[in-house]
Amino acid sequence: MQVALGGTFDPIHDGHRRLFEHAFERGDVTVGLTSDELAQETRHEERHVRPFEQRRADLADELAALADEHDRSYEIRRLGEPTGIAVEEGFDVLVVSPETETGGKRVNERRRERDLDPLDIEVVDHLTAEDGGIVSSTRIVNGEIDEHGNLTPEREGRPRPS
Repeated sequence: MQVALGGTFDPIHDGHRRLFEHAFERGDVTVGLTSDELAQETRHEERHVRPFEQRRADLADELAALADEHDRSYEIRRLGEPTGIAVEEGFDVLVVSPETETGGKRVNERRRERDLDPLDIEVVDHLTAEDGGIVSSTRIVNGEIDEHGNLTPEREGRPRPS
């Protein structure tokens, strides 16, 4: 199986790790990592996102360990548009989170337009933080929680670059 997933992944947290684990359980993984431009366009809330190469390095570290554990391969590719790599031939499954499920449906519409078979869309539920909210990069950057969903009232969050 060839599995696709995509995102900004900044910072990586246990909810992302849940997505990655699910993907590697299914097959070899290709991750579309949003370009710097797309990362800003797709934010629901304005916040600083680290540069692509920094995010790519952290993502590669996470994926390498899982790939070894599952005896799978992985590839990281730059995403310049929301439907990105998943509209290409060669993929079987698209792993999404609940908020990106609609994007997965758009991927399949684009695939049909290109006379490609639709992908199986597998939704991985959010991870719940200590306070019952979801674990998200935005909450981590804002200083509300850590990457595991623990409350961090003493943190101020990620400073914006000057």
